[in-house]
Amino acid sequence: MRRLLAAGCALLSAAALAQPATARAAGPKPGGVTAVAPLPANLWLPGTGSAQRLTYTTTGPTGKSAVSTGAVFVPKGTAPEGGWPVLSWTHGTVGIGDACAPSTAGRSDRDITYLKQWLAQGYAIVATDYVGLGTPGVHPYLDGRSAAYSAADMVRAARSVDKSLASKWVVIGQSQGGQAALFTANLAPKYAPELDFRGAVATGPPSNLEGIVSLAGPYIPNLPLDDLTGYVAYILAGLRAARPDFDVDRYLTPLGKKAVADAETLCYDDMVASTKGVGIGQLLNRSLFDAPFFNALRGVMEVPVSGYTRPFYIAQGMVDTTVPIPLTLKLVADLKARNQPVTFKAYAGADHSGNMAASLPDTTKFVANLFK
Repeated sequence: MRRLLAAGCALLSAAALAQPATARAAGPKPGGVTAVAPLPANLWLPGTGSAQRLTYTTTGPTGKSAVSTGAVFVPKGTAPEGGWPVLSWTHGTVGIGDACAPSTAGRSDRDITYLKQWLAQGYAIVATDYVGLGTPGVHPYLDGRSAAYSAADMVRAARSVDKSLASKWVVIGQSQGGQAALFTANLAPKYAPELDFRGAVATGPPSNLEGIVSLAGPYIPNLPLDDLTGYVAYILAGLRAARPDFDVDRYLTPLGKKAVADAETLCYDDMVASTKGVGIGQLLNRSLFDAPFFNALRGVMEVPVSGYTRPFYIAQGMVDTTVPIPLTLKLVADLKARNQPVTFKAYAGADHSGNMAASLPDTTKFVANLFK
C-alpha cells in the first residue's frame, strides 16, 4: 500500500480481536480446472520452458465457490526426481478491474526480473490472478483469506494439468501479495492438507492498516501523495466486494461513490490519474472511526498473529514509504510474542520495490532450506 497514511503509524489501535476463518460453502471442488490455454509467448518469463493459463475454482470471500485465473511457468530442462518444486507467486497491487489481471495484462519489469531468478533456480512458478481479476465479480482487494485460497488452489490446479510439478510448495509475495503470502502460510496446511506446504516469504507486506484507515474522515486534508486516494478507494471497493452485507456507501460522498466505482474497473496508473488532486477527506461524508466499519475492515484485512505451523520470512525495506516499517515492526513483535516461526530482516536503504532485490540473497537460501 503505497504511502498509506504513513504519518498515522503511531495512532494504530491496540485492539486485537480474533477473527475466525471463513467457512467454505458446498460447491465445486477447489482447484478444479475449467479451462486451459497456452500462455502467449510475450507473457512468458525469461527461462520458461512451457507456460499455460488456467481457469480454476477456488473459495471466495464469503465462503462460496468462486473462479480465478492464473499462469503456470515451468523451467526449461528435465524435472528433478519427484518433480519441480513449486513456488506460488502472489502479486502486488495492479488494480482490481478485470483488465488488470497479470495473466493477460502482463507483469512489471520489477516482477519479471524477480521471478526469473526463482525460475532459473529450478522452481516452477504458479501465479494466481486472485478471485475477481478477470473473472466474475469484483476483486476483494486485501481480503487475505480469499487471496490465500486462490494461491493454494492455483497449486492444485497447476499440478492437475502438469504432472511434472511436485506436491511440495512455498508461497512468495510482494506488497498486497506479501499480505496474501502471510495468510497463505497461516491457512494452507489445513486448507490444502494433501499438498506438502513448506513455508512462505513476504516482502513489504501491509499489516495493521485497519487501524490506520479507520482514522480517516472528512477532516483529512489533501496530502501531497498522488496515489493515496486511489489506494483508499481500492480498499473501500475491496471491502464492499468482500463484505457485500456491509453498507460502504453510507460513508461516501457523491465524489467518493464515483471514486469507488472507478476503482472497480481502473488499473493502478489510471486510478492514480483519475484521483489526482482529490483528497481522502473528499471521499467521505463521515468518520470511519466507528465499530461497524473497523470490525468489517479488520475481518477482511487483519493479518493473523498466531496459528502458523510452517516457517516464514518477512523482508522489510527500511526506507519503504509504501508500507512504513513501524507497521511491520508491530506485526513482527506480535508474532514473536506468540512464538510464531517467523524470520525477520530489515534492509537498510531499500524502499518498497528495492526490498525485493535486496532480500533475494537471503530469501533464496531460506527457501532452499525449506525444500531440504
